[in-house]
Amino acid sequence: MSAFPTSNSPIEHDAERPLHPLLPALLQRSAARHHHLCPRQVLGVRLGLRGLMALGMLATDSATPFCNGNKRLLTIVETDGCGADGIAVATDCFVGRRTLRVEDYGKVAATLIDTYSGQAVRVAPTAVSRDLAQQYAPQEPSRWHQYLLGYQRIPDDQLVVVQPVTLRQSLAAILSQPDKRAICQQCGEEIMNEREVVVNGRVLCHSCAGNSYYFPHKK
Repeated sequence: MSAFPTSNSPIEHDAERPLHPLLPALLQRSAARHHHLCPRQVLGVRLGLRGLMALGMLATDSATPFCNGNKRLLTIVETDGCGADGIAVATDCFVGRRTLRVEDYGKVAATLIDTYSGQAVRVAPTAVSRDLAQQYAPQEPSRWHQYLLGYQRIPDDQLVVVQPVTLRQSLAAILSQPDKRAICQQCGEEIMNEREVVVNGRVLCHSCAGNSYYFPHKK
């Protein structure tokens, strides 16, 4: 297989490059979920791997993907786009397992939290990542292809900013208790995971409390 991505092979397989050994397999996994591979998925995988290494959850030379079976890791992504798929695959965090949260700030960035220690790190691309991608893949036919390949080649310290952070909300409040249930006293719908609110002594869901993202049609 060629070391350089083509339309049929967008993933670089070059053992001489200083990339994490898991990168090609994780990119393949992300592409399978996303039905194709794009530059922001590559960024997402790179961010996820770098965050795991910063938390000490993954060795730089590990050939075994990170497994979040015990739900020790919580990841908060700042986009609902392509990058989120790459981050999810690298961190083994998913919405349906309550280990992946989306705060849509429109940024390919994420915060990884070790729920055992409370340590949290935010990972984001460097301000020069786009320019660097073009420099690392100058032979590619378009800027899109330069990003696709360049993001696979740029060293971690040039591609990713790692910043220790403190969460504004307590970890206990974010995680909540999945076995807790309540009934909204206005609409009667069930509320899971301690997401109810109390207004004037009444237990309400967020919609009935006025925090809904929709307006119901009147019957």
